[in-house]
Amino acid sequence: MSQEAKTSYSQEELKEFEEIILKKLSSAKEELGMLKESLSKKNDSGTDNTASTSKLLEDGADTLERESLSQLAARQQKFVINLENALVRIKNGTYGICVDTGKLISKERLRAVPHTMHSIEAKLAKK
Repeated sequence: MSQEAKTSYSQEELKEFEEIILKKLSSAKEELGMLKESLSKKNDSGTDNTASTSKLLEDGADTLERESLSQLAARQQKFVINLENALVRIKNGTYGICVDTGKLISKERLRAVPHTMHSIEAKLAKK
């Protein structure tokens, strides 16, 4: 059966993708936890050094770093949600099917970006 004729991936193929997603999900959650921990430590600091003349510069740098950490955490949270949604699509039988074209997304693309819902053709067409 050719790739074009297939309308879904086999249970064996889905199991491979599920394992990839679970590994990525585990490390993504771990990284998110570290980012949240760093953010909470950043929010706790700043009360012991009140008399310093460089305090304003430090506060500015701390604020910038806190904003960067916050953006990274938000991006990581979105990645976790996307991976979890991919697991749901595996369970309901829609995983690997492009939402734009209705065709199977290539295995190579799914291995690289396992949470994608768009074939490379559909993604390039949107640009």
